[in-house]
Amino acid sequence: MFSNRPTKAQLRHEHEQQIKEFLAHGGKIQQVKMGATGLVDGKYNTRNIQINPAKQQRTPIPEVVAAIDSRRGSRSKNRPKPVTSRHHQRRQKVIYDDFGEPLRTVWVDE
Repeated sequence: MFSNRPTKAQLRHEHEQQIKEFLAHGGKIQQVKMGATGLVDGKYNTRNIQINPAKQQRTPIPEVVAAIDSRRGSRSKNRPKPVTSRHHQRRQKVIYDDFGEPLRTVWVDE
């Protein structure tokens, strides 16, 4: 149903075979200069190249931050805390058949 994925070695071998077949049937491999695919009208497209972009200045807005913090604090004060009991813990229990073989596991409260 499911086939195994080819390993890297198998893929590498397959690619080498395809290259050999391409060259055997008269194909040629062209050498191009580095960055040639980024050329626009024979020039590098400098609008998209950002080696070290300038950092943006951020405007501090303490009023907004204070309002968010106050809402967050009031929400947590009004919310009831969940009740946790240490007496009730759930654990898995194995159910065995008459011959001592495990049949299934169930969750039980203790």
